[in-house]
Amino acid sequence: MSRIVYKVESTLDPVEFKDILIRSTLVERRPVSDFDRIKKMCDNANLIITARKDEKLIGVARSITDFAYCTYLSDLAVDTEYQNQGIGKRLIEETKKAAPQAKIILLSAPAAVEYYPKIGMKKHNHCYTLDDINELK
Repeated sequence: MSRIVYKVESTLDPVEFKDILIRSTLVERRPVSDFDRIKKMCDNANLIITARKDEKLIGVARSITDFAYCTYLSDLAVDTEYQNQGIGKRLIEETKKAAPQAKIILLSAPAAVEYYPKIGMKKHNHCYTLDDINELK
């Protein structure tokens, strides 16, 4: 039986990224139909941790970080076929190891709201988002 290999990768193929989003629960909240946007998401992430089995991407943690203060874990995607095996938690661990001084910050997908406290992450009630500049007052 082959094992899962976790590693930091310098790049992420947008086709492969789109595929893992589709095979995870993130497909509903990511712009998978806009390939240019998916490509930019891959090109501009500066910390990518992958989980591969037989070289197939089965999980990814895609982040933006300064490696000193904060790491925004934008995407934590695990193929639904491989969920509930500790892969998501291990991807978070590897992300933290890559930027040990930086606090990990993420916005939970609705389906994962109960997951993060179970693995020891703390909820923060003071997060704000802005999608459209016209919403500023």
